[in-house]
Amino acid sequence: MSNETSRLAPLELPMLLLRGLVVFPKVMIHFDVARDKSTKALTAAAKGNKLIFLTAQSDYSDETEPDKIYKVGVVAEVKQLLKTPGGVTRVMAEGLYRAKLVNIISDEPFYTASVKKYPERNAKIDPMEMEALVRAVKDEFKAYCENMPRMPKDYIDSIIGSDDPKSIFDNIAVSMPLPVNEKQQLLEANGLHIKLGMLLAMLSREAEVMGIEKDIQDKLRQQVDESQREYYLREQMKVIARELGEDDSVQDEAFDYLDRINELSLPEEISEKLSKEADRLARTSSSSQEAYVIRNYLDTCLELPWNKFTKDKIDLKKVKAQLDKDHYGMDKVKERILETIAVKKLAPDGSGQIICLYGPPGVGKTSVAKSIAKSLGRKYVRISLGGVRDESDIRGHRKTYVGAMPGRIIDGLIKAGSSNPLILLDEIDKISGDYKGDPSSALLEVLDSEQNSTFRDHYIELPFDLSKAMFITTANDLSTIDPPLKDRMEIIELTSYTREEKFHIVKEHLISKQLKKHGLKASQLKIADKAVYMLIDFYTREAGVRELERQIASLCRKAAKELCDGEKTKVSVTTSNLEDYLGHRKYIEDVVSHTDEVGIVNGLAWTSVGGVIMPLEVLVMDGKGNVEATGSLGDVMKESSKIAVSYVRSVADRYGIDRNFYKEKDIHIHAPEGATPKDGPSAGVTMTTALVSALSGIPVRGDVAMTGEITLRGRVLPIGGLREKTMAAYKEGLKAVIIPAGNKGDLDEVDKAVKDNMEFIFAERITDVLDAALTKKPDTSRNEEARSAAVLTAREEDRRVPVHSRKRS
Repeated sequence: MSNETSRLAPLELPMLLLRGLVVFPKVMIHFDVARDKSTKALTAAAKGNKLIFLTAQSDYSDETEPDKIYKVGVVAEVKQLLKTPGGVTRVMAEGLYRAKLVNIISDEPFYTASVKKYPERNAKIDPMEMEALVRAVKDEFKAYCENMPRMPKDYIDSIIGSDDPKSIFDNIAVSMPLPVNEKQQLLEANGLHIKLGMLLAMLSREAEVMGIEKDIQDKLRQQVDESQREYYLREQMKVIARELGEDDSVQDEAFDYLDRINELSLPEEISEKLSKEADRLARTSSSSQEAYVIRNYLDTCLELPWNKFTKDKIDLKKVKAQLDKDHYGMDKVKERILETIAVKKLAPDGSGQIICLYGPPGVGKTSVAKSIAKSLGRKYVRISLGGVRDESDIRGHRKTYVGAMPGRIIDGLIKAGSSNPLILLDEIDKISGDYKGDPSSALLEVLDSEQNSTFRDHYIELPFDLSKAMFITTANDLSTIDPPLKDRMEIIELTSYTREEKFHIVKEHLISKQLKKHGLKASQLKIADKAVYMLIDFYTREAGVRELERQIASLCRKAAKELCDGEKTKVSVTTSNLEDYLGHRKYIEDVVSHTDEVGIVNGLAWTSVGGVIMPLEVLVMDGKGNVEATGSLGDVMKESSKIAVSYVRSVADRYGIDRNFYKEKDIHIHAPEGATPKDGPSAGVTMTTALVSALSGIPVRGDVAMTGEITLRGRVLPIGGLREKTMAAYKEGLKAVIIPAGNKGDLDEVDKAVKDNMEFIFAERITDVLDAALTKKPDTSRNEEARSAAVLTAREEDRRVPVHSRKRS
């Protein structure tokens, strides 16, 4: 018992940490040592009893942590040490037995460890089972060796011919290139049958992996052989062409095209088509027309941004900041764009909606698209469609035609150099068809997010994916857009700018832009706020700001001239000297009634350039009941005048109006600025109020404007253009606006300055309008007396008629 105890007592030995190597007992091993500690440990062992504890570390660092050292290793005997140039020591050692690390005694100048023997615990196993296990290991080893190159035949035969399970395990475990952790598992396993079972599983897996690896290598070798064969054949063709005295420049050119095609890693269909064209080029004369056509075709196809994308920088805060920086207002438009970008962020591969920015000229449709591209980090391509009549402008020409070229979509992608640019199709409402085809029909596929992933240009004749591109279109008039094309787009309306919006755009954008453009500093030219309002009111009349920018540019030019002449060191533009710079006013103020007058009402109208005050005048004269409407009124406004007369007849008694006015009075309704055509139903309340005022003699408030459509029963119906109309009333200094109750929700779109400074009166019936607009309530007493007198007179006349006469009548 004492001998067994002494045999298992711990030993103090030098310890050598191995990287990427596990040593097994009864195995001779060779390895190199370069670390200083390892060299000192080997030297100490060689000078002592030649024993050293070899164990592996789980990482590859020079200074490893104790928890990275495996606890089970091998006590080995150092057989030979050989120092080589470069500080590397070559070691030959023999593993003696397994040992377990008890603890590390010291780590300087080398590792010294306390270890004790770790004997094998072999369980009893049926010899037949062991024999079957050994056979299985040999079979898997054969399969492994079939895929292992340069395996020595003698080594294979020594294992296959051996019947000793221990020898078979040791030889295979040492030679197999297994990971350190798996070899360590084999070392630590107790029982030969367990070790063989683990080795069998590892052999099986390695044989399978190596089989797959061999298949991959065979396929790769086959591809390389084919490419080499193709290379040799092409070189032979070059030599043959030189021997025949033919020009081999076309051959070289064709091979260059093939190299470029292969580098692009295109889909098989596209690669095959382009390769065929390159082969055709190789077989044609360099000076032929066909070679010229093929060259142009290949150059165009290879310039396309196949598999080239820009990375989207989708940050909603930055996008919003960019839109706010470049454009004032447009809250609804910006919100819709941010929603589209948010969806792009959550579903990058999804097909997006095509957006159409619709509105009058000069409101910023094109610049909005440019801001979106800038904020997303995408390439920007603008394609102007104004005046396009030929379908080939969109889809390109067949390459067989002389001077054939791709369409504008493909050309835009080539210029962008990216497959996912932002493409702006400008003025999509200006395209029209003729005998050459209809461009609108060609755009149906381009602007269909479900179909444009395989867009085929007539010139390219290959499918190109447009689904990653972001399309935005612009239009001034939706009525001219083909209905199927319009159905593919989501319409976002950009309304005309109000007076306040124009003011802010001038102050925040246009002045600084034009100063920079004309080489002026902000200190050299000052434009007063009142002068800006004067510019807006009397020198421009537009929906956008283009003319306004031209007027500011004119001021900059005149200021630059004065500064260069030395007349002034700085220029200040005010209301008093604006006319000196720009001449007399181009537009007069709206005709507005600021005093309480009979038969004159301030109506509100919407025009393409914004809202205006449209006063209506009514004059009542003795006559035969004729109604005259003048002022270039359209059919709808004329019908509104008839509705107004009919309604006033129905409420004549309430407002002290003679019930026979429609027979005894002539009525003339006029809208000033007679040369300007006017139409629409929203003047119904204005006409009715003016009629009641003129017929009753009650003045209408001069500080009130109104708008709304009426029905025969006196209901007030909602109207459009409330934002622009209310701004017109605010600009003219009116205090209140009467609007239909149905437009209450549209107040969200009204400028804050207007809402803060004006009273809004909501009318459900025309009586609400009259109560708010008339300066006093009607006196109906005279009418009641007249009606009573008329009834009494009729009764007296009735009594004068004989009884028999009354019966006959």
